[in-house]
Amino acid sequence: MKHIFSADGKAALRRVIAHTPLLAFDFDGTLAPLVTNPQDAVMPLSVMRRISRLAALLPVAIITGRTVSDVSTRLGFEPRYVIGNHGAEGLEEQSRDLYRNVLDAPRALLALHQEQLREHGIQLEDKGLSIALHYRMARDRDEAAAWIRTLLAPIDAPLTLSFGKCVVNVTPAHAPDKGAALKRLVAMEGAAAAVFLGDDVNDESAFAVAERHWLTVRVGNPAMRSAAHYFLDDHAQVAVLLQDMIDLLSG
Repeated sequence: MKHIFSADGKAALRRVIAHTPLLAFDFDGTLAPLVTNPQDAVMPLSVMRRISRLAALLPVAIITGRTVSDVSTRLGFEPRYVIGNHGAEGLEEQSRDLYRNVLDAPRALLALHQEQLREHGIQLEDKGLSIALHYRMARDRDEAAAWIRTLLAPIDAPLTLSFGKCVVNVTPAHAPDKGAALKRLVAMEGAAAAVFLGDDVNDESAFAVAERHWLTVRVGNPAMRSAAHYFLDDHAQVAVLLQDMIDLLSG
């Protein structure tokens, strides 16, 4: 991966903007910095102002692990598309009951272990179509992650466990992921290209499906193996990249 502000990265940004792309963004860790308590997440004003401006110039989509109702209250603007639950909410509404039912087994098991969850410093977030187990506040994060893996391993259900930044996401194995959602939105929009920014394991599915002339950017940790084309050092550089997009579109 190269830095998006390198000469190659800037040239790639100019090329993709010329295609009038769909702009898609993860929320936590991308538009909003990661926080200890997920309920405290908020977009900085510098990011909110710029992405609001971009939404007036190009179609913008938010593709997040949060529910649609949750993330919508944190945006401060109205994107053209809001996709929640890692891709399962907002596109295929007819399948929502099926996805919920698949999660009944882990939901019941976790209900039986509420005391152990608290002892390990794990916060349970049931989002209906996915379950998030946050362990950022655990005394021993490695131990908490290992305990979650051990607890859920015996469940005989079509589930996907993805280990992100101090969180384990439990999703139905057959539910759309962020990559499927991104491809569907590009087709719906009839866009010639797409830009996607994300920062975590669940964003890799979107990086992986990107065509060569699209632009994908991972926020943070350039040493980590990723399918993204380019990277940013950290969340603080997101506002700068958004401003570069605005300048290209305005100039």
